[in-house]
Amino acid sequence: MTTLTDFIESTQVRNFIIGVIIFNAIILGLETSSTMMLNFGGLIQALDKICLLVFVVELVLKLVVYRFRFFTNWWNIFDTLVVAVSLVPSGGSFTVLRALRIFRVLRVISTAPRLRRVVEGFITALPGMASVFLLMAIIFYIGSVISTKLFGASFPEWFGTLGQSAYSLFQIMTLESWSMGIVRPVMEVYPYAWVFFVPFIVITTFAVVNLLVGLIVNSMQDAHHEDEHAEALAHRDELMLRLDAIEKKLDRLSK
Repeated sequence: MTTLTDFIESTQVRNFIIGVIIFNAIILGLETSSTMMLNFGGLIQALDKICLLVFVVELVLKLVVYRFRFFTNWWNIFDTLVVAVSLVPSGGSFTVLRALRIFRVLRVISTAPRLRRVVEGFITALPGMASVFLLMAIIFYIGSVISTKLFGASFPEWFGTLGQSAYSLFQIMTLESWSMGIVRPVMEVYPYAWVFFVPFIVITTFAVVNLLVGLIVNSMQDAHHEDEHAEALAHRDELMLRLDAIEKKLDRLSK
């Protein structure tokens, strides 16, 4: 069992799985081409099944090695769900699941430590991001009400309802055609409309969005520091074991 554990956790096997994931992603992309499927459809589907078989064998070996500990790691559960979706028959009411097979590409996240660190940092930032999203929702609601009352009569296609105003303000926040597409036409009718739009852009685009970026960056840095601390502890324990072994050898030689 120890030999099988070393095999599953070896760098070679991990790199092989990453290679299969990337190759499978290319295969799934080729399946979207009618020309490729017409000429090489049988080969492409066979290679796809081989990749799926590799994933299933990997998960079975992990389940044999780790037993119940397999389910204590949520990355293993994530991998199992991704592969399970691919095993569901794609005919009938499950046809949509055929497109969901592309989620197998996400397995590279669980296999690559650096990508796992990025995702874990993002998840850690979610509680703080929820507060920022709530703040942004309040700002959007206030802005939508004001813009509907101010500009709805003259520009009903942009600010006629609360939902239309919210969508228009979201477009303005992303800076997508906000000036010539929305704001300047509004300013031709309401010359002082910039008094509303400029502060809105400053608050949402430059302040709130950068606050979100800062939260994610800080969470990733914290996750990186935790990994470094864990590696340092593991290295210290290894050194202590080596020192104990050296002391025991010296004791035996002194006797």
